Amino acid sequence: MLYDQHHRPLRNLRLSVTDRCNLRCSYCMPEPDYLWLPREDILQFEEIDRLTDLFIGLGVDKVRLTGGEPLLRRDLPDLVARLAQKPGLRDLALTTNGVLLAPAAAALKAAGLHRVTVSLDTLQADRFEALTRSNELGRVLEGIATAAPIFPGLKLDTVVMRGINDDELVPLMAFARHHGAEIRFIEYMDVGGATHWSPDRVVSRDEILAHLGAHYGPIVPVGKQDSAPADRYRLPDGTIFGIVSSTTAPFCAACDRSRLTADGQWFLCLYGSRGLDLRGPLRGGADDEAIAGALRGVWHARTDRGAEARLAAGHRGLIPVDSLRRDPHLEMHTRGG
Repeated sequence: MLYDQHHRPLRNLRLSVTDRCNLRCSYCMPEPDYLWLPREDILQFEEIDRLTDLFIGLGVDKVRLTGGEPLLRRDLPDLVARLAQKPGLRDLALTTNGVLLAPAAAALKAAGLHRVTVSLDTLQADRFEALTRSNELGRVLEGIATAAPIFPGLKLDTVVMRGINDDELVPLMAFARHHGAEIRFIEYMDVGGATHWSPDRVVSRDEILAHLGAHYGPIVPVGKQDSAPADRYRLPDGTIFGIVSSTTAPFCAACDRSRLTADGQWFLCLYGSRGLDLRGPLRGGADDEAIAGALRGVWHARTDRGAEARLAAGHRGLIPVDSLRRDPHLEMHTRGG
């Protein structure tokens, strides 16, 4: 097992397969236009397969496919099938906005995908359109209804924003329970191009618990699942849900995840300003040991505690829009959220 300077293992890889997305969520892609990664720079499935083997050799046993919107990547089930066959990989998951999920769910399951997480921030059509600049809520709900029986334990992720959707905690909980899904409420984070972020819009874990407790009654904590970012809780009727309090109570001390962008830049932290270029060595003829050695050295030297640093600094200094336009790797949708 490979450890960093804070004795955190390299275990969890978020693997972006595209920087494109078919929604424009206000907390992720608020600008009218974006600089996209050149298509010729996007890693081919064979390259992703090779890099995944190297990461597994260094201790990674969990891979999550992300984007952008990963279901925009053509023939994604083929990549899933490649990865699912790897004996060292015990968990293969996908995060999606759900728009394209209904027609893809069965093929993804047949290819070997283990788990699915769907982003769902509202159940109200007008609010969804305001948040995403699209009227695709119907297709998202269809995707959830289709995928829930195919992927038992389906998860729903909700970014909670004060004055926008914080009045939907109870309806969203009921919706998740109806579909046998586990919902995770996520504190609004100041990352990448979230240029409309402000601290007064953050609804804290304590506020979320208080709101739900007032409706459902006493809520009790449940033990964490390894290094997962969500703190899990149980309602009086046994319903389990999670809260990711990455803004007010960061989990950096146990963070074992890193991110590989669709064009092969490896980031050690969601807040990191620079990644390690793996596409260059991969296409330049470097052998596996050379690339693995670079991965080993960078992770071993890792000291990142980005969310804690942001909290200590009072969440000052969002990345200017002109900088984001010059370097798409600074955007959350490029580095896999």
